[in-house]
Amino acid sequence: MNTSGVELMAADLSTDRLHAALGDPALASMNFLNEVAGRFPEAISLAPGRPSEDYYDVEDLPRYLRRFCDHLAAEKGADAASVRRTLFQYGRAKGLINDLLARHLARDEGLDVDPESVVVTVGCQEAMVVALRALRTDEHDVVLTVSPGYVGLTGAARMVDMPVWPVREDEGGIDLGDLVDQLEAVRAAGKRPRAFYLVPDFANPSGARLDLVARHELLAIAAQYDLLILEDNPYGLFQAVDGERLPTLKALDTGRRVLYLGSLSKTCFPGARIGFVVADQRVLAPDGGITLLADELSKIKSMLTVNTPPVAQAIAGGKLLEHDCSLVEANAREILLYRRNLHLVLDGLARRFPHGEDHGVSWNTPSGGFFVVVTVPFAADDAALEYGADKYGVLWTPMSHFYGGRGGENQLRLSVSVVSPEEIEAGLDRLAMLIADLSGTEMPAETSAL
Repeated sequence: MNTSGVELMAADLSTDRLHAALGDPALASMNFLNEVAGRFPEAISLAPGRPSEDYYDVEDLPRYLRRFCDHLAAEKGADAASVRRTLFQYGRAKGLINDLLARHLARDEGLDVDPESVVVTVGCQEAMVVALRALRTDEHDVVLTVSPGYVGLTGAARMVDMPVWPVREDEGGIDLGDLVDQLEAVRAAGKRPRAFYLVPDFANPSGARLDLVARHELLAIAAQYDLLILEDNPYGLFQAVDGERLPTLKALDTGRRVLYLGSLSKTCFPGARIGFVVADQRVLAPDGGITLLADELSKIKSMLTVNTPPVAQAIAGGKLLEHDCSLVEANAREILLYRRNLHLVLDGLARRFPHGEDHGVSWNTPSGGFFVVVTVPFAADDAALEYGADKYGVLWTPMSHFYGGRGGENQLRLSVSVVSPEEIEAGLDRLAMLIADLSGTEMPAETSAL
């Protein structure tokens, strides 16, 4: 009998007989946040980073599927039996819609990509796992990442036993001086810095964006330290200001330093679970042969998920084809929706917490994406989250979940992607009441009548 009173059988396990990463807070974070949301279904949620569902229509799915089948017949010369086999059988590990993704990258990102350098994955999460698994040769290999950063990368690294080394974020997205310091520290510790992961455009959780000068400087640092860059770009299309988007790191890369991680979860729909990695680096074999890194990654994928479901690829491919492979065109309505919501949240915070007043509340002003970070005069921890959900009916995400160690204790993340204008106003009212409660200040005038 153990201390909790649960009877263990001989075949039961203790945590010391399971992978050590299962005890890592990063792996428990998402489950905790989902559990809190499930217990307070009536709360207004400013927490999830899901895409908007406003323009989803079940009737679109068979049309996308038919469009892809027509593409196979007209452009690939496939007969009925071949089309049927393509949809119903496993398919190759590397993917089915590689050429369409290459066309998307050419149209939307100015990238000239060989389709054979693309591996289609089960979401971007699998792309991270296979990339890190390939790069992790022994216990000396390290992946660096911005802190605060995406917990999915931390979890993927834990799963392949690859230490994660944090790099400080600043207002420009990355403290490049700290990146150099950390690279030197990794080497001094007898480790090898293999890769640096970042989201250059409107990062999760901070919304930060790397400017053009910093992008060039980062590529120069990568060349100097023989470092690969894992560029994740889920939010780059969702710019909240007019003007041309900045080029991706991959578009600026002249030395094949960048592995480009893509996802259709935000730009198509997450239910398809389509991600991809562009891995055009050359790999020299012992016999002198040369392959693409993409070919090596597909070997790992074949042992992980065998292949990405062809039906899911076909439906996503049909949506791409319907918009001439431009996800910018396909997301014209969504871009405006996220832009509107981001401005509503920023304007709403400014009304409730006017600049110059002694309320102790501040926030950043991202130029796109889904997220805003708010600094508050109390511990914005899990207990405060549950208290706010229960008493005031509002949900948000503690920023401390995005740090590998200490950090973000007085900050919270708001997401703008799945709320209506009415929910934004009511949610910010409720958040303001929570802030007044926990900080012991007067209720903001905007909400004092509630």
